[in-house]
Amino acid sequence: MASEHRHTKATRSAAAILATCALGCTSQSGVARPFPLRAPLTRDTDLQSVDIACRKEPTKKDPHHVSCAPAMYVSPLAWDGLDNSIFRPLARVFAVAKSRESLNANSLDEVADSSWFTNRLGARPVSVEELKLGACERAQFIDGDHAADGSWVVDQGKEDGSTPGFRVNIPGKGKYLLKADDKTAPERTTAASVIGAAAYNAVGFFTSCEQVVYFKPSVLKLTPGLHSEDNSGAVKAFDEKALARVLASSTKRGERVRMQASAWLPGRLIGPFRYLTTRADDPNDVIRHQDRRELRGGRLLAAWLDHFDAREENTMDVWFADKKEQPESSPGQVRHYYLDTSDCLGSEWAWNGISRRLGYSYLLDWGDISLAFVQLGIPLRTWDRIERTPGEERFGYFNIRDFVADSWKNEYPNPAFTDMTERDGAWMARKLARVTHEMVLALADMGDFEDPVSSAFLARTLQGRLDKILERYLTRLSPVADVHVVGTDRLCATDLLEARGTRVPESFHDSARLLTTTLALPVDRKGKGQMCMSLPHVQADGGLPDDAKERYVRVAIGDGVARGLLIVHLYDLGPSRGYRLVGLERPEP
Repeated sequence: MASEHRHTKATRSAAAILATCALGCTSQSGVARPFPLRAPLTRDTDLQSVDIACRKEPTKKDPHHVSCAPAMYVSPLAWDGLDNSIFRPLARVFAVAKSRESLNANSLDEVADSSWFTNRLGARPVSVEELKLGACERAQFIDGDHAADGSWVVDQGKEDGSTPGFRVNIPGKGKYLLKADDKTAPERTTAASVIGAAAYNAVGFFTSCEQVVYFKPSVLKLTPGLHSEDNSGAVKAFDEKALARVLASSTKRGERVRMQASAWLPGRLIGPFRYLTTRADDPNDVIRHQDRRELRGGRLLAAWLDHFDAREENTMDVWFADKKEQPESSPGQVRHYYLDTSDCLGSEWAWNGISRRLGYSYLLDWGDISLAFVQLGIPLRTWDRIERTPGEERFGYFNIRDFVADSWKNEYPNPAFTDMTERDGAWMARKLARVTHEMVLALADMGDFEDPVSSAFLARTLQGRLDKILERYLTRLSPVADVHVVGTDRLCATDLLEARGTRVPESFHDSARLLTTTLALPVDRKGKGQMCMSLPHVQADGGLPDDAKERYVRVAIGDGVARGLLIVHLYDLGPSRGYRLVGLERPEP
């Protein structure tokens, strides 16, 4: 074993030397400078207001109605599934264009805050208390136990989706969509909605405010003459009988009903966003959605939670007019939301054969069909042998054992997920690496399960799946993050593999080298992933311009565990002003 360990260490060291030479064994005068001397983009310009051309948009109440907001987009459920399951895969067979890296990563290999994403985990500390708030403000939490009879006015039946529900207007709080549990899996649907939304929000996505509520049916007051529309388009009366059916299907605790409460989004709802192309009537939307890193990397977040229903119908674009009192006016901006994570954590279909495949194969999976044909259907596949966890059947087939991070699949192909590259996955893994064990326990606790055994099972499963994601995506490209310059010549960073505990400290064999020279830099590893090194100055104060090529410096850092190096790009502005960080690269190993 000792000789094997020495051989492995020597092999990694040799690989690091070869990679370093390949990246930097050139003269200083011939070094390429891909990063200019400027600060990284941390705030996208799509957060600025834009003007939308006004147009006539007649309504039943006002045939002369004019709107200056983007038009409503209606997502056809059947077409989205057919397009991504049949037509787009067929088109890709004949396509000549190769997949490319995401187009909105900045010079530090991150994404800027935008109308799609706000950096939280990894950008700043996120407490357990903040995690549990999710997208809610404290004033948005509702108390069903102390609500007066008839104070929650039911003003709308739930229009679509598979989960029954209705909308209520609560004085002093606003509007909430209340949705019931799946009768076959008590508490799981409502728990998944709250837990999923909290996880998406913590990472950085825009979500709705979600909470589990308990209330007596007597607090509801039904508005007469309501109707609801199901997924097939059928319109039905939402009367006392319909309301009673929804309440009857809900989980109960004594005389109280348990439901999921989704706070109504502010602004003007203009329909879902698509996972490809751009929105033609939003001047801010200039990067194809399938080329956005946050949407691509979202595949790993969905895989962690088993959010197989991540599709365009579970998203929402919202127009925020600068004049809030005129929601259809311009100027304004569009914000993009993730909605409805109720199908996380082991949701099942009515057909067990499909339920067993969820997360492992598309509903119509041409690759699996072809493979089964070639192999004559002989090898057992995951869905042939997968089993529910005894005693935790409400979580379906949600487990650790069968989960493989880089082969997880959602319900049907998602264009952004399909185009995810190794760098996109590594970016999301660096975000998820900040989810501590305490945060996982808090997420499980947010499910508010009556039986604490269910909370414990969910915490173990989330932790195990997260560990598998980090093991896969932090060990190929460099896991070194939080790079910064201390003082004038001290380069420091965090190795997420150690910080997370994915590897013990003895696993690491650090190396650092000033590229274009033969100078090795001693690395001081201080525990919990903290590592620093001193940089020798290559230029004096003054004389050369700040952005002169002679001031450009690259440092290659390896930790002896991950196969890839981190290349740090800096300008040496001299001993007085010190080094300026301008870029990071994570080359393929």
